Amino acid sequence: MNVTLALANNDAMLAVRFLLELVSLACVTLWAWRRVPSPWRWAAVVLLPVAVGWSWGTFTVPDDPSRSGESDIHTPGPVRLLLELAVFFGAVAALHFAGLRRAARWLLAVMVAYQILAYDRVGWLLSH
Repeated sequence: MNVTLALANNDAMLAVRFLLELVSLACVTLWAWRRVPSPWRWAAVVLLPVAVGWSWGTFTVPDDPSRSGESDIHTPGPVRLLLELAVFFGAVAALHFAGLRRAARWLLAVMVAYQILAYDRVGWLLSH
């Protein structure tokens, strides 16, 4: 394991990241349930998190140490970082626009803290 990636890729940080991924999908689902009109609600509740999860798992950087190292669609690191930020902070926006502003503020604090602690991953993505 690369020493510069030791913090972002330790088991605790990977578990936190996985939980934040799941929370992000739940927030998008919650937004769809609360804001999409009734005839389209069920489709949005299913399709939105599937689309987000698909893009998260498909657009990856080759040899990413936080993943298996395999990549379906080779993506430059800065583009992957933008995708990750869009998913994580999109979850904050989803909570905000679903009317859960206090929860959005707490999630924003958690997301910012995670990004600060995962600074070595951010640097790795920017350099690949």
